[in-house]
Parts: sequence; structure tokens; C-alpha cells
Amino acid sequence: MSSYNSNLSETTAANLSSSRMPTEFLLSLAVGPLLLGVLATDAIFSWLQSTGISSEEVFRGERLPVLHFPDSATQE
Repeated sequence: MSSYNSNLSETTAANLSSSRMPTEFLLSLAVGPLLLGVLATDAIFSWLQSTGISSEEVFRGERLPVLHFPDSATQE
């Protein structure tokens, strides 16, 4: 009976170590895309922020040309 228990515990220990390997391997594979996603999100946020600042400059009128409208009194 004791040999059966020792064989069972050795088999259980072997199964646990072999089941841990795929989990750690899958976790290590998932880290790369996660880091790339974080970097891509940061780049997109930076681009959107610079686009917003540029649009504020356009709407403020610094880059718009001065339009000369004719007076309505001179046309008559």
C-alpha cells in the first residue's frame, strides 16, 4: 500500500510540473504582444495630443490668411 502511495505522489508531482510548463510558456508568449500594445497605445495618444494642439493653432487664427472684404458702402 505504501508503494502505491509513493508511486501516486511521484506521478502527481510529475503531472504538476508538466502542467506548469505550458502555462508559463503561454504566459511568456503573451507578454510580448501586451508590451507592444502598451507602446502602440502610448504612440497613438501622443499623436492625438499633437494633432489636437495643431488644430487649436489653426482655429486660433495664427495660420489662417487675412481676408480683405470689400466695404458695402463703396460698392453702391
